[in-house]
Amino acid sequence: MIAQRAYKYRFYPNAAQRKQLAVEFGNARFVWNRCLDLRSKAYEADKTRHNYVSLNRLVTKWKRGEFPWLADSAACCLTQALIDQDKAYKSFFEKRGRYPRFKSRYDRQAVRYQLDQRQIERTYKAGEFLKLPKLGALKVRWSQVPTGIPKMATVSKTPDGRYFVAFSCEVEIQSLPATGNAVGLDLGIKDVVVDSDGWKSGNPRHLKGRLRHLKRHQRRLARMKKGSNRRNRQRIKVARIHARIAASRADFLHKTTTALIRRADVLALEDLNVGGMMKNHHLAGAIADVGMHEFKRQIEYKAAWYGRTVVFANRFAPTSKTCSHCGIYRETMPLSIRQWTCPDCGTHHDRDVNAARNILSFATAGEAGLARGLGKNLSDHVSGTKVEARTDAEKFTEAVRLERAA
Repeated sequence: MIAQRAYKYRFYPNAAQRKQLAVEFGNARFVWNRCLDLRSKAYEADKTRHNYVSLNRLVTKWKRGEFPWLADSAACCLTQALIDQDKAYKSFFEKRGRYPRFKSRYDRQAVRYQLDQRQIERTYKAGEFLKLPKLGALKVRWSQVPTGIPKMATVSKTPDGRYFVAFSCEVEIQSLPATGNAVGLDLGIKDVVVDSDGWKSGNPRHLKGRLRHLKRHQRRLARMKKGSNRRNRQRIKVARIHARIAASRADFLHKTTTALIRRADVLALEDLNVGGMMKNHHLAGAIADVGMHEFKRQIEYKAAWYGRTVVFANRFAPTSKTCSHCGIYRETMPLSIRQWTCPDCGTHHDRDVNAARNILSFATAGEAGLARGLGKNLSDHVSGTKVEARTDAEKFTEAVRLERAA
């Protein structure tokens, strides 16, 4: 299939490039903040809504009059900042995001460059060189050779002082060969993911493993005088620890999701309300460390790339409380119970493996609408035996395969 694939590389700017990038970041941040303030006040006064076209004309006037130093930036960087602000406002009014916020010099800095497609052969060659306006050629660490031609490039600086360039290309991705398998996936804290075949990923607990080291450096940072050079050096040390934790988590999630995508044609997940789960202050840190939303996001886009199917069971389906063998439903199941025996059929269950099997059964059998309050015995709504549930999953997998073949 044809898909947009993103690439991100670290690069090492020289002194002149670092100076120019500081100008680009600062000017783009200034334009964003000033225009955001202008739009907010105008809307509060007379409900006037600006867009990036009218604001871009205003920025041009600023260059020629009040703020001539804005001309030191590449024009495309300021224009793209206004376009991004337009998108942020659109997301807010469509209730898909929160109100745009002012940017700080201490957060991640980023600007976007428009690549001239008429001169793309002079400015970009995959795996060899990349030239950007007012920066020239970048010393990029090409960890892989991208395919396709980018139209935009985003240059960013992380709080720990590293520089990255990212762009997306339209590429053709080959589907993976069919396996004939379907798996249910249960996300949790003890194990990040457990599948219906009994495989468990474990949980590296990336934050917990470095928490003592992080707290020590954060205490040092809190005692230092604001604005001092020592505080700035200590701030970078703390940022590096956070970056290491985030990189370890991303590496684990990518390897796990890719392995699951290769194993099965159909992947069943539970439609979890991660935001609601985070309101449990006893478990919020552990849930955030797992990265449940990121796991779901990676599964979905990789499935679309490689010809897999993702189905969801309803978040209210009693996956942990239902016996995957006979369908009997238990009223209560505290988190402390990790192993249990069905009082009706006598089957011994691992809590997470049983939940994964039920997720597969509910999702593939079309029972994703199950909700609480259906009574103790769910045999009318769930496949009667483990064998039948697996048969339903196999039938669903075969139907998906035939549909794609047609």
